[in-house]
Amino acid sequence: MANSKYEYVKSFELEDEVMLPNLILVRIDGRDFSRFSQVHEFEKPNDEAALNLMNSCSSAVLEEYPDIIFAYGYSDEYSFVFKKTSRFYQRRASKILSLVASFFASAYVTKWKEFFPQRKLEYSPSFTSKVVSCASPEVLQAYLAWKQQDCHANNQYETCFWMLVKSGKTISEAQEVLKDTQKQQKNELLFQKFGINYKTLPELFRQGSCLFKKKVEETVKHDENGNPVKRLRRKAVLVHSENIAGRSFWNEHPSLYNDLGHFTKDIGRVEPDFVRSFRFESKLLPLTWVVVRIDGSHFHRFSDVHEFEKPNDEQALKLMNSCAVAVLEEFEDIHFAYGVSDEYSFVLKRESELYKRHSSKIISAIASLFTSTYVIRWGDFFPHKELKYPPSFDGRAVCYPTYKILLDYLAWRQVDCHINNQYNTCFWMLVKSGKTKTQSQDYLKGTQTREKNELLSSQFGIEYNTLPLIFRMGSSVFRSKEAVAVKNGVVVSGKKPKREGEVVVDHCNIIERGFWEEHPHILSYS
Repeated sequence: MANSKYEYVKSFELEDEVMLPNLILVRIDGRDFSRFSQVHEFEKPNDEAALNLMNSCSSAVLEEYPDIIFAYGYSDEYSFVFKKTSRFYQRRASKILSLVASFFASAYVTKWKEFFPQRKLEYSPSFTSKVVSCASPEVLQAYLAWKQQDCHANNQYETCFWMLVKSGKTISEAQEVLKDTQKQQKNELLFQKFGINYKTLPELFRQGSCLFKKKVEETVKHDENGNPVKRLRRKAVLVHSENIAGRSFWNEHPSLYNDLGHFTKDIGRVEPDFVRSFRFESKLLPLTWVVVRIDGSHFHRFSDVHEFEKPNDEQALKLMNSCAVAVLEEFEDIHFAYGVSDEYSFVLKRESELYKRHSSKIISAIASLFTSTYVIRWGDFFPHKELKYPPSFDGRAVCYPTYKILLDYLAWRQVDCHINNQYNTCFWMLVKSGKTKTQSQDYLKGTQTREKNELLSSQFGIEYNTLPLIFRMGSSVFRSKEAVAVKNGVVVSGKKPKREGEVVVDHCNIIERGFWEEHPHILSYS
């Protein structure tokens, strides 16, 4: 990060490390998937293709992150368990939960056509996530038993409910028929009225799905005689089991008990409140300005693989801006966003009660929606460039107590934008002129702003202050108070104004107070 007088704002960032020896478990849930399943016409009570898509995404998560050893899921949720010795992201809860939700959402969009080849993805899916800190293998066992019991109870109810609805009953009538019924009564209803033996329904529906790493033999190459050369590799395998929390299942798989611990005894029914007490959760301070900042995960590699133009790829930046606009359009409580390079900061209104100010849900919902939108809109900005692999973003939330400190945070990000962009412009011009990266770094070491400007002007004929504002100023996203002229969401002059309240993108100086005085509505509060 660049040095500036605004750097003091970093002192408001709090670490949320999950301390050893606690096991880290991340659970993701589809955000408003009741609506999502209706819009996309998922089959009721279970859509096998949709469940297989969830399983495929979970498998991708296990392949992407070696520290995740086990996963269990059903319906629109999945739980991921990290090995007990994991140091992933320094065990910071917000980073981990946002990254898992982000990558899962990215994979969901990427794989959609594989499972629904004839069905259009109508809008960006998103997920909320949370961390459960498992103090011992016994807590993990109780959690898994609870989730599988929940899977069974929900599936049995949903099966009865939708069979009643399909037989002609209204939703209210079906709910009334099932009110206060027990497991045995539901089984009898299904068998007597619809000829369905619940125990013969697919395991995928009744038991949920679990994935874990297992050593499997794979052909890695062929020798000079054409014979396969095989190696043992840890690969995610999908299984269905009646009791994933039972000793017999758990302890027969060395990869599970070695990395997560032994289950010493079988357990019966688990009270949900016992498991919920281990949630690693924090509520953001009331009446503070909440900023959620997301950053591209390993975007140096991502930009290289996708051959982004250096030092700035305007299309890539516009794609980021488009995703930020989508986030503001989705969440009314977000009043302002500022982005540069592969990062974006989202400012929630001071009195926001979004997700009751639970940081995990806020961070994961924003990060996953941003990511899925990135994948969906990739072709709009790169029509001739294939998306080689799913991108992901990690996030964190920080509370700023005063308006002044919030503006100083935003000023810090714009100062950082200027310093980094000026350096990168010089660096890449030197590289393109024939110098190595090491030579370019040495050449620029210790240089000041004026010296960099002179370098660009004298050696490359570039006047830094004439470079596009999107590179030098970054991008500000907000709702217009009055009808303004926009083109592709960007404020322009000489165009017909659009409606008041339109989410627009501008490239302007937000360090000086002039911008905020001209737009007092952006961060106003009662």
